[in-house]
Amino acid sequence: MQNEQKKNTSTPLKWLGGGAAMLLLKGKAILSLLKIGKIAGPLISMMVSIGAYALIYPWGFAIGIVLLLLVHELGHVIAAKRIGLPVSAPLFIPFLGALITMKKHPLDAKTEAYVAFGGPILGTIGATAVFGAAYYMDSPLLYSLAYIGLLLNLITLLPIHPLDGGRIATAVTRWLWLVGLVGGLAIIVYLRSILFFIIWAMFAYDLYNKYVKRRNNNRPQSVTKGFLIPVEPLREAGYMIPGAEHRRDLPFTTYSDLERQQYVVVRWDQLNYYGKATLPQQCIIEKVRISQLEQVTLENGLHLKMQCDISCTVHDNDKYYDVPASTRWKYGTAYFVLAGFLVGMMYLVHLVGNVNL
Repeated sequence: MQNEQKKNTSTPLKWLGGGAAMLLLKGKAILSLLKIGKIAGPLISMMVSIGAYALIYPWGFAIGIVLLLLVHELGHVIAAKRIGLPVSAPLFIPFLGALITMKKHPLDAKTEAYVAFGGPILGTIGATAVFGAAYYMDSPLLYSLAYIGLLLNLITLLPIHPLDGGRIATAVTRWLWLVGLVGGLAIIVYLRSILFFIIWAMFAYDLYNKYVKRRNNNRPQSVTKGFLIPVEPLREAGYMIPGAEHRRDLPFTTYSDLERQQYVVVRWDQLNYYGKATLPQQCIIEKVRISQLEQVTLENGLHLKMQCDISCTVHDNDKYYDVPASTRWKYGTAYFVLAGFLVGMMYLVHLVGNVNL
């Protein structure tokens, strides 16, 4: 009986260890087949993370943690793909977890919350499946992995940006951010985690910028941008080159791309010049004025270095948070049900598997 129990508890470790051994032995062959970095990058980061976790935990546990993180991130990828939002492949960072980057930002809070839900939902399903396997095999390893998987998904539901819960809160109520701000202090004391403190501090600073300093955003601001105008072609065409004391307002147009990057295009008709520059954030431009002119010699000839002061007012897209009441209730209910399920499952794992991390 003892031999049979030992066999059952060691089977998951053998599977995980065997998988790691196969990846290590066949690593060069696999990488040779990866012709694009979209696959190679995530795979390499996975292997590095497994190696880093294995410095502290057993190999089986290290592999299991990374696989659970992978399932969580795939939930975000699937959710994004369902609504046509392009995202990167998961990237793993040792002791920090994993992440995906959005190649196109959501246009509203509902979309942002939908993508955020994907991770903890699929991650919870994955951790619950591990618990089922642990119960069937009576494996202490899988019980521990199930517990840590449930815990990680519960932590991501904290209403703190940029965690998933903070993004979900945008479509439920932003008052949850205040709950995260206060509750985050208790979590910091409980976890004694410097990393979580850094995340919480960044979140608190972001809230300060959004709401405490927000009144300053409505005041006119100035952004300075530089342009280089080739001088020699202008002289050959008979244009008069203005001196260093020249000042004037310039006509301009502005537009934003699908990534919400705003551009300003300035026009100087007297020199037949068009110049384009990016803006650090979305804003309403009032005027563009030349503030400095200087002739500089570069490798490709003489240029007129022009500095322009762009007077603008930061634009806050409050409509981003306009979510129908029915959606708020639906997302809010799903959020609290999922959090409650995770707490209940962690308690069940503690009772059945005698796990308490």
